[in-house]
Amino acid sequence: MAHETVAEQLDTERDVLFSASGLEVAFPDMAAKPVFGRAPMVRILNGIDLEITRGSVLGIVGGSGSGKSTLGRALLRLVEPTAGTILFDGRDITDLNEDALRPIRRRMQMIFQDPMSSLNPRRRVGAIIADPMQMHGFDHISTRVDEALDHVGLPRSFRSRYPHELSGGQRQRVGIARAIALKPEFILADEIVSGLDVSSQAQVLNVLAELVEELGLTLAFISHDLSVIRRLCDTVMVLQRGDVVEYGDAEGVFAAPKAAYTRELLDAIPLPDPQQSGW
Repeated sequence: MAHETVAEQLDTERDVLFSASGLEVAFPDMAAKPVFGRAPMVRILNGIDLEITRGSVLGIVGGSGSGKSTLGRALLRLVEPTAGTILFDGRDITDLNEDALRPIRRRMQMIFQDPMSSLNPRRRVGAIIADPMQMHGFDHISTRVDEALDHVGLPRSFRSRYPHELSGGQRQRVGIARAIALKPEFILADEIVSGLDVSSQAQVLNVLAELVEELGLTLAFISHDLSVIRRLCDTVMVLQRGDVVEYGDAEGVFAAPKAAYTRELLDAIPLPDPQQSGW
């Protein structure tokens, strides 16, 4: 404890699970690379600060190219930050190598946007959920697979099915089951309902809300759709071209948005009443 930084001490006091300070990410612009020399760097994130309290849901929203998916991947160290600091459960993970990150990765999982590309089409559902547990040396894997399926509302008989035999919503729930099977503390969900119909979206969002409550999960939910964010999130961060333009309590952001870009996103939410929407 004597060697804790001030930031780590503050995180512990506020029960912050994930935090970032001055986070920047830049990628080389290969289209502008000269014949000789290095390609110029394009900045994707411009000094992001955030905190995710344990047991809460942070919504990260923005249009295409806003940097929201890059931010999520940078938090998990799937994308390397070029500047800034990332703390997970009070520990600085910014510069940890893969060996040091390995035990931490079990504690923070990701659900991907397209389950057809993230689920191995040649593996059955039971094996897909079991594989990460085998990698991390879990016991009683078969029982844990059944429990994971129960949590996401899928029959245990689905263990023997292949991904192509499932609907889009069912495949996405398999992705959720695979993530929660490792008993993580944090999950990053990246645009996971964007390819689903309205009914399937509602089912997946309900599953996530129940898991946050039942398992005490901490969640970062990335979306371009504020109507989805509104249903699930406690806190909202709005990104535009790599900058945070709005960040605060979800109710406050939706009731009185301060940024013009946030108001534009809110205006884009379809109204449920056709007469109100002018149809």
